[in-house]
Amino acid sequence: MNKPLAENNEATKATRLLLCTDLDRTLIPNGPQPESDHAREYFKKLTAHPDIILAYVTGRHRQLVEQAIEEYDLPQADFVIADVGSSIYQLNSTGWQSMTDWEKKISDDWQQQTAAELHDSLLDISEIKLQEASKQNIHKFSYYVALNTDHQSVIKKINLRLQQQGIAANIIWSIDELINTGLLDILPASAGKRQAIEYLMKKLDYEYTETVFAGDSGNDVCVLSSPVQSVLVANADTEVRQQVLKAAQANNLQGQLYLAQGNFMDMNGNYSAGIVEGVIHYLPHFKDWLQGAA
Repeated sequence: MNKPLAENNEATKATRLLLCTDLDRTLIPNGPQPESDHAREYFKKLTAHPDIILAYVTGRHRQLVEQAIEEYDLPQADFVIADVGSSIYQLNSTGWQSMTDWEKKISDDWQQQTAAELHDSLLDISEIKLQEASKQNIHKFSYYVALNTDHQSVIKKINLRLQQQGIAANIIWSIDELINTGLLDILPASAGKRQAIEYLMKKLDYEYTETVFAGDSGNDVCVLSSPVQSVLVANADTEVRQQVLKAAQANNLQGQLYLAQGNFMDMNGNYSAGIVEGVIHYLPHFKDWLQGAA
């Protein structure tokens, strides 16, 4: 699956980069696996390059993204794709500016209804438990689901209920390893991490060869198994790894997926170490900047 870093000649054609990365357990080391010393320092140095635009792509809402940036001393992003791809913000000297054109685009899928209104139609589905108010948004509502539940059956039930109302939805399943429970995020059908990244690419006029995404979990699979050049960090769950590999092979996208292995700059490939390793795989000319030779 992976070529040696120096042999990815096709990637050297790109000189600029839109770097999109998930936060929790991808950039943020809040999983059980160890973080390499100085890995986040290397990530900071890499993203300081003038030809790199940084976008955080996360299930967190805006306030929790701000909290993470401060708590983990992360570099300030140029863009934030939040709420599992249902909101996009641009960060500049005046603060966070919401991309309202994106919100208008995805709202048509829900017939202009809000998440709160749609939740009311699912109250009798006993297998789902609404997450905290802080994890809901106007175009996203999220539930906890016990891991021993047949989540595919639950998804079908929710889809049928929403379709009966003329609602087109994107229902995303993932697992929170830290609290050992399943997560269901319900978005407009045209929303999601991949859709939001591709929207941002188009808006900024970036090609697939100029874009890299890094992720680790179930709600990243849609990007990790897409034409977007992607990095699966080494600490990713085995089930996610197998799912992504299967999808990449089925869609002949092996060249758009890199599995972080470690042993790059004496790092283990977990979290930000894996992101840095993957970026250098796709765009090796950034290695000089990272090592201080440029």
